[in-house]
Amino acid sequence: MAKKNELTLEVGGREVRVSNPDKVFFPTKGRTKIDMINYFLHVAEGAVRNVFNRPMVMKRFVDGAEKPPFYQKRAPENRPEWLKTAIITFPSGRFAEEVVVDHPAALVWVVNLGCIDLNPWAVRTSDVDHPDELRVDLDPTPQASWDDVRRVALIAGEVLRDFGLTGFPKTSGSRGIHINARVEPKYTFVQVRRGALALAREIERRAPALATTAWWKEERHGVFVDYNQNARDRTVASAYSIRPTPDARASCPLRWDEVETVDPAAYTIDTMPARYDAVGDLTRGIDEAVGSLDALMALSERQESEGQSDAPWPPNYPKMEGEPPRVQPSRRKKTP
Repeated sequence: MAKKNELTLEVGGREVRVSNPDKVFFPTKGRTKIDMINYFLHVAEGAVRNVFNRPMVMKRFVDGAEKPPFYQKRAPENRPEWLKTAIITFPSGRFAEEVVVDHPAALVWVVNLGCIDLNPWAVRTSDVDHPDELRVDLDPTPQASWDDVRRVALIAGEVLRDFGLTGFPKTSGSRGIHINARVEPKYTFVQVRRGALALAREIERRAPALATTAWWKEERHGVFVDYNQNARDRTVASAYSIRPTPDARASCPLRWDEVETVDPAAYTIDTMPARYDAVGDLTRGIDEAVGSLDALMALSERQESEGQSDAPWPPNYPKMEGEPPRVQPSRRKKTP
């Protein structure tokens, strides 16, 4: 029997207990945990498609979206017997058993624990060492305009197409735009990241005044194309995730002809269900649009032959072969 502040939902033949359903998660909009659950159930087909059979870091906002979250990489011991998990390895060499969402009931279960944005790895449980998705994360600097982000996104789409990949754009739900492209799962994380770096440098070459691949913030301008989001253990909020903004903004899949005029504030927990009903899941077909990374890897080799070696890795990764010094440019020793 459910407790007084608990209810039990039947989701696709599975029971999910929801604790404190009336707990407020978005004070500005007055949206509660059950509002979040109802939202995710409305868009469940699309939301599950974009995390399906992927290990997931649980980013838990247990005190609501306006309070800091904590990250839980290991699946809780107290979990339903039907909940799927997968064992993955971190850059440190340590490993963990992470939650996998493969059913709307699992989606509701993680939302009940305070996950309002979903953060899956770029691999499937069938092969956790070879990504099947390349991720383009466009992160504007404080000086960049939203129009700059949209223009760089359109250029990124052109580059993807020129190198044999199909990009699926979406608002990040925050300040940027994400573009996901399915790839054959035959390359390692190091190789996929290198392909993403080659892609980012080509975007930068085509739009040097708008885009940058500079890792150090003091050297950036315009829109940063974050190639390191393709490194092992890096995750990006998936399509249909709700983000921790006062207006409960959603990460909204887009058609390419919408990118030029998109307003990210238009898509929230309140407005996304109607859009979903009107246009359907715009990521439908993403799993069939699998491309080869070969052309980007060839581009990477050409760039290297022209003197563009590896770029900096995040600080929690071991020093990589060919990586430049991990020293902030302004703090590097000057050659006399």
